[in-house]
Amino acid sequence: MQDAILKLRDNIHKVYFGDPRAVDRVLCCLLARGHLLLEDVPGVGKTVLASAIARSVGGEFRRIQMTPDMLPADVIGVSIYEENTREFRFRPGPVFANVLLADEINRTPPRTQSALLEAMNEGSVTIDGISHRIDQPFIVVATQNPSSFHGTYPLPESQLDRFLLRTSLGYPDAASEMRVIQERPSMNALTDLQPAVTLEEIRSMQIMTDETKLDTSIASYIQQLAQKSRNIPELSLGLSTRGALAVAQAARATARLKDRDYVIPEDVAEHFVAATSHRMAPSDPSLIDDARALEQIADDILRSVDVPI
Repeated sequence: MQDAILKLRDNIHKVYFGDPRAVDRVLCCLLARGHLLLEDVPGVGKTVLASAIARSVGGEFRRIQMTPDMLPADVIGVSIYEENTREFRFRPGPVFANVLLADEINRTPPRTQSALLEAMNEGSVTIDGISHRIDQPFIVVATQNPSSFHGTYPLPESQLDRFLLRTSLGYPDAASEMRVIQERPSMNALTDLQPAVTLEEIRSMQIMTDETKLDTSIASYIQQLAQKSRNIPELSLGLSTRGALAVAQAARATARLKDRDYVIPEDVAEHFVAATSHRMAPSDPSLIDDARALEQIADDILRSVDVPI
């Protein structure tokens, strides 16, 4: 499995020159069967990263630019009546892909957001009473503007909870940005990128991730972190049981990324902030849209709970 992970990382970095931690977070979501929310400004490499992931696993990549006039059918698909056969034929929407980039998800109406998030959660869509399965692996990389670029329809906590991790790519460091400027990776470079692993290998890696050992002491550690979040004055809404499960699954994927078949406390800590900050609500209403403040609270929770020995 480690050979496949190294191949994936190396392949992605042929065209994506940004923070390696961002690549590991996408890989974490891929192994954990989760989805990633990127809160970032335009032009920092989100499309390149998502496309590189899709091409590296030999999968299909689709991109949706979310807009205020978008309907659920524009995302999940629609049944079309065929005059010649006098039957309805299902026309799949862009959600039927292995990697889907949903750009500016907070600019589209709640009904359309819900249709996408239901597909993410169920791995299928239901149209006219018929369920249509989405091929696995399936990962959604959704972006939303930072709070200073207010979207028209911000995601509520119940929908944010569907994302395994929330993170930001940020601006590249000086060396990486100079490399981008000098080499100017083109669409040709992306198009020419060859798969590093097969979809079947990814499915096997996901099964291995599910089977990663999580000791009772680690489960207790995660439960204590969740309990702590529910009993501090800074938060009006702490971590749910689903949130605790997300922390555990992200920890399993992190262990596999580090070539282990068991979870240690450092695996829990690795993505704890990214797995929890978007699932909690602050007591101070002025901090609701302040991702950095919520990340700091999550980090404080992590530091306040004793690490199991």
